[in-house]
Amino acid sequence: MQPSPAEVTPGTESPSGELGASASLPDSQEHGTRSPGRRRFAWILALAIVAAVALVAVLLRNRTSPPTQASYKVAPSERILRLKGTTEAVESQAILAPLISGQQVATLTIVHLTAAGTRVKQGDVLVEFDRQSQMKDYVDKQADYQKLVDQVTEEQAKEIAAKAKDETELKQAEHNLGKAELEIQKAEIVSRIDAEKNQENLDEAKATYDQLREAFDLKRKAAQAAIRILEIQRDRTQQTMMHARANADLMQVHSPLDGVVVLNTIWKQGTMGEVQEGDQVRPGVTFMQVVNPSVMQVRVLANQQDFPSLHVRETVKVRLDAYPELVFNGKLEQMAPIAQGSDFSNKLRTFTVIFSLQGNDPKLMPDLSAAVDVDISQRNAASAVSGSGS
Repeated sequence: MQPSPAEVTPGTESPSGELGASASLPDSQEHGTRSPGRRRFAWILALAIVAAVALVAVLLRNRTSPPTQASYKVAPSERILRLKGTTEAVESQAILAPLISGQQVATLTIVHLTAAGTRVKQGDVLVEFDRQSQMKDYVDKQADYQKLVDQVTEEQAKEIAAKAKDETELKQAEHNLGKAELEIQKAEIVSRIDAEKNQENLDEAKATYDQLREAFDLKRKAAQAAIRILEIQRDRTQQTMMHARANADLMQVHSPLDGVVVLNTIWKQGTMGEVQEGDQVRPGVTFMQVVNPSVMQVRVLANQQDFPSLHVRETVKVRLDAYPELVFNGKLEQMAPIAQGSDFSNKLRTFTVIFSLQGNDPKLMPDLSAAVDVDISQRNAASAVSGSGS
């Protein structure tokens, strides 16, 4: 006997294998309440995955696709190698603060200075230092020299008088000796006592003469030595006086050539700057240059990567950073065969390269930063043509 549908226990299977109505109803209600949220989440997740796939596809396409011709196309006229350097004069002369000989001078005071940019001729006065100390030393040494000259003259006069006196005494002693020799010849006609007295007088005259003769030579040598000492002192003082005079002349510096005055930057009073009138400069310091502006050049330090691209005698364009409107034609004149080390790394090397400049301009002065443009497009084109022809 089969049970009726009302007797079926909830959660048990019917003989046909189906759940009862009481068990299936809650599942359908629960599925109906959660399905909208799950659907929304599924749609959002699907959209995110599609967007990610599209983004990856775009990135892969940009990476693998070949670049356009316009992005890598460079005009031949724009293939320029630019080098940085500094202008300098081919013909120049450094002006140093004078070195004072024989004196310990810490600084020299400038009382007159030619302004920078002034055109000067050879022999013109460039700078004048305070020479009071040197002139005072010269006057003092001159007085000492004159004093020693007078002493030498006085000693020479004394020696002449002493020599005359000694010669007179020596001549008198020689006369007495001759007289004693004559008296001794009377020994046969005079008494024995007189003969002995004459012998004693002869011996005494001879001893006196020998003593005076020997003293005369010693006095002459002593007098000559004393005079020589004074002469050495006189000559030494004269040399010192001449040094003082030369030092005074060094206080005025003249131009060694025709050109333009350029003032160097030096360390003064705790800062860097150009010298002015009234400043103090240490001896031996280069504070000025006289340059010939008609012939100028540019000195460049090329790195080890750009150096192989340079060749001697090739033409370049030179521009001044301070005056961009000025453009000069130039030519590569010299290339250093040996590289210089770097202060930052032992692997870095630089080569000194000299470029000559054609033309001139009043603004073109030394120590100006310049840009040297080397056109390497023609060289690359020529190498490409030669490569294709071979």
